[in-house]
Amino acid sequence: MTESLTYAESIVIEAKPEEVYAVVSDVTRTGEWSPICQECWWDEGDGPRLGAHFTGRNVLPEREWKTRSEVTAATPGEAFGWSVGGGKVEWTYRMEAVEGGTRLTESWEFTPVGQAFFHEKYGTDAPAQIAARTQNALEGIPATLAAIKRVVEGR
Repeated sequence: MTESLTYAESIVIEAKPEEVYAVVSDVTRTGEWSPICQECWWDEGDGPRLGAHFTGRNVLPEREWKTRSEVTAATPGEAFGWSVGGGKVEWTYRMEAVEGGTRLTESWEFTPVGQAFFHEKYGTDAPAQIAARTQNALEGIPATLAAIKRVVEGR
């Protein structure tokens, strides 16, 4: 069985965990900090609560695509997370109060279900596609965290 591919990184933000949560849980602001996800919108009537759904529009130089996600964690001041495409990829922001503010950790998990989907969709090109998504996470998470820090701290 294939194992999940994972990556996580953290940054300290000069703000309270609840303030950081209020920003990262507002998916309509994702375009302000994500290098790939240009915009997100909630299903009508939804918001940052467990089980809520939203759509994201992602853009890379070679392609553009939309994803559908379900909120899997929504605890103010502690965690906000979502599952893309019914468990293919899991993203989570975790907040922890530390000296100087909040340690914000962003984690990414490309699940075995997601990797199997890529093998079905891309065939022999699946390893290259999976490697590209992994590289996007490795480069995107630090860029995203730095941008969230700028947004929250008002810099």
